[in-house]
Amino acid sequence: MTSQNRQLHVFFFPFMAPGHSIPIIDLAILFAGKGVKSTIIAPPLEACHISKVTEKPRKSGYEVDVLDIEFPAVEAGLPEGCESMDKLSSLDMLVKFFSATELLKRPLEDLIRQHRPHCLISDTFFPWTNDVAASSGIPRIIFNGTCAFSFSAMEHVRLYEPHKNVSSDSEPFLIPNFPGDIKLTRSQLSEFVKQETVFTKLFNECVESGSKSRLI
Repeated sequence: MTSQNRQLHVFFFPFMAPGHSIPIIDLAILFAGKGVKSTIIAPPLEACHISKVTEKPRKSGYEVDVLDIEFPAVEAGLPEGCESMDKLSSLDMLVKFFSATELLKRPLEDLIRQHRPHCLISDTFFPWTNDVAASSGIPRIIFNGTCAFSFSAMEHVRLYEPHKNVSSDSEPFLIPNFPGDIKLTRSQLSEFVKQETVFTKLFNECVESGSKSRLI
């Protein structure tokens, strides 16, 4: 069977945190309900849990598969089996966790080569998947669980930096070029927005990759 005649097959690759994985699993099931072959990629412990969640849709005839991807926790300096962000107990572990996700590039490439999906839907926290999809010749769609309002507000704050023009953390500022006269204070912003931290670079990479991908 040629690739043109194959059933549409989409890879879903959620970030390893409940707030990210739950909605993308629901999305995969919705796609499957429309006749799309949906495959969710997750580390072994997470994959086991996801398989239980998708058991009912599979029994209903939906094509929802779950594939393991080995999570390099030990290689990144994390305890063995630390495959989800809810198992982290410190900022240092969080930095290592993000480093571990970047080591998934080669395993993901191998899975795409083996199963030949038509598209990759991956979490916004995986900006490096842009390169994986491009090298595999398939489109990448970003999954961002943030609502359109907060996503747009964050982007306007990032672009115009109005928080740098106030004298204190409690002084309100207006989000520039944004409808509704929305005001915030510096104290409401994440630390990586107010100053350069280890996560500022990741955030900027996510934004840059978003400009080169589609958003869902």
